[in-house]
Amino acid sequence: MLNDLPAEALDELPFGVIGFDAEQLVVRYNRHESQAAKFPVSEVMGQQVFVELAPCLNNYIVALRFELAMEQSQPLDAVVPYVLTFAMRPTRVRLRLLSDPALPLRFVLVQRQVSGLV
Repeated sequence: MLNDLPAEALDELPFGVIGFDAEQLVVRYNRHESQAAKFPVSEVMGQQVFVELAPCLNNYIVALRFELAMEQSQPLDAVVPYVLTFAMRPTRVRLRLLSDPALPLRFVLVQRQVSGLV
């Protein structure tokens, strides 16, 4: 579903959306995430998600899960409580990690208010 949503629809979602391809290049980045992280969409597109945009996610909790799912050709749908620390004060979030080997993009959904579920 997220793979097919137009950018305008992604911008209306009440949580952050970071979509990246098999080379881990950011190809989807919504307004909510741009405003919360203070990174302009135009600067984020094409960046390596776990190296340039969010190195704080480059670990076994997040990045390795995507890598293992891809290697094993398995879908991934996991919710992870997390603390973002890159370029901001530590911020509690819930991340939802989504990938499907049949779809071209993988997603990290970021919910900064932990009262609901992404």
